[in-house]
Amino acid sequence: MNFFFAAIKRDLRLSFRHRNDIVNPLAFFLMVAVMFPLGVSPEPKFLAEVAPGVIWVAALLASLLSVDGIFRSDFDDGSLEQMLLSPQPLILLVLAKVFSHWLVSGFFLALMSPLLALMLFLPSEGVLALMISLLLGTPTLSLIGAIGAALTVGLRKGGVLISLLILPLYIPLLIFGAATVQAAAMGMPTAGYFAILGAILVISIMLTPIAIVAALKISIRG
Repeated sequence: MNFFFAAIKRDLRLSFRHRNDIVNPLAFFLMVAVMFPLGVSPEPKFLAEVAPGVIWVAALLASLLSVDGIFRSDFDDGSLEQMLLSPQPLILLVLAKVFSHWLVSGFFLALMSPLLALMLFLPSEGVLALMISLLLGTPTLSLIGAIGAALTVGLRKGGVLISLLILPLYIPLLIFGAATVQAAAMGMPTAGYFAILGAILVISIMLTPIAIVAALKISIRG
């Protein structure tokens, strides 16, 4: 566990040295909420109806913007190869890097979501559900995205390929995440939706690290 927390501390320190990697997804997240009413309709009733889906799509795409960098810097300076040769469990390293990515992307997106909810006239009943659904869903976005990042880490322009690989895997999460907020805004029970999001997160934590490790070995060792 000392190795796990040391890896998180290292990645967080590197992330805050490159603050653009943190600010860009948040700026994109905010810009979607600002530009959507301008491009569609500023009517409050219409915006309130589509707000859950818009915010979740914005969070998904904002997370996708930064997912390519999970392993990129370590690959560029050669430290990723050293990590693969390390006697420490590679799964712990992978979980630490994904958790660090979530802390500087998904966690901030969830904290920022009430502002977007206010801008899109989401009913107050749905704001708390929005934050909780993002806190449950964005770690899964990082975990699934890390699979694509690991598969394309050896490619110079892997961003587009990552989108093609992992966007289909995001669809169930998008459906249940938006449905959770919609149900809360309408005053309907949300416990079942939260249970599904939690189950998806647990399954992702159990299975995706294995896939990420295998993908890294394929990308690095050929």
